[in-house]
Amino acid sequence: MRPPPALALAALCLLALPTAAAAAYFGLTGREVLTPFPGLGTAAPAQGGAHLKQCDLLKLSRRQKQLCRREPGLAETLQDAAHLSLLECQFQFRHERWNCSLEGRTGLLKRGFKETAFLYAVSSAALTHTLARACSAGRMERCTCDDSPGLESRQAWQWGVCGDNLKYSTKFLNNFLGPKRGSKDLRARADAHNTHVGIKAVKTGLRTTCKCHGVSGSCAVRTCWRQLSPFRETGQVLKLRYDSAVKVSSATNEALGRLELWAPARPGSPTKGPAPRPGDLVYMEDSPSFCRPSKYSPGTAGRVCSREASCSSLCCGRGYDTQSRLVAFSCHCQVQWCCYVECQQCVQEELVYTCKH
Repeated sequence: MRPPPALALAALCLLALPTAAAAAYFGLTGREVLTPFPGLGTAAPAQGGAHLKQCDLLKLSRRQKQLCRREPGLAETLQDAAHLSLLECQFQFRHERWNCSLEGRTGLLKRGFKETAFLYAVSSAALTHTLARACSAGRMERCTCDDSPGLESRQAWQWGVCGDNLKYSTKFLNNFLGPKRGSKDLRARADAHNTHVGIKAVKTGLRTTCKCHGVSGSCAVRTCWRQLSPFRETGQVLKLRYDSAVKVSSATNEALGRLELWAPARPGSPTKGPAPRPGDLVYMEDSPSFCRPSKYSPGTAGRVCSREASCSSLCCGRGYDTQSRLVAFSCHCQVQWCCYVECQQCVQEELVYTCKH
């Protein structure tokens, strides 16, 4: 299968599938201990030459670089989105044979696997989420809080009720990824579908949050704003969509003159299967086992597993090694007068299981 056409998803080459250059840029090797994604903060966007240089460093199309250069704060937001999508992918697949390591992603991009579908979805979701949060945090010049009724952005920031601007985020992202066009390429249609699944997953997590203002804690005045759910919840939704992903083929809609996605016909059936729902992740090829090193993954040898839960599947029948190690932890803690806790240091033996080569 040929690589997917540029469907205006050049940004996802950076966001979903970092190349060696992008990996070096973020200092990631795929073997780091995961740390929580840092908050966006309220730092002012880079100005002048610094902002332009950041745009030039990103792996974007010419048109996307032009948009980046005109939008101070966007380069940092793209970097945050890339980091967020990578960490979330690694978290959601930490117990799977394919654990979202950077190694092998270039090969995955060229195929229509379930894993590729997840990468497109989590990347577009991370960009949608991060753009909306960057607006409300004051990191973008051309957007502020969401359109809360009767509430100006300055008041919103003063009261701490600045809503995440999902409306601006989705509008900008559609422009950034490019115009929608009917395509006769199955892979392009599938990638576009999975991209919008990611965006929809963020939209479904939009909540209304309210804050009371009044004497002695009364709720005489109530201010409400729209806020996105934590991205971990979006990642969990997309992982469930991955687990139930729909395999598709294609058929041409004669009335519309474009190719559409359909589930393959059942054996012996003269008609095609049902069309995937808007929230379904779609794929075209069955995934490899990911057990052994290949151009798609480093394999599972040496991976830490749970003897009760995951070693059987993760180690692909090769068995696992058992090692013991001593782990120090705080114990026998007591509150001392008046203001501190005093603990002892205890040591216990812990068993670690790793897949055999």
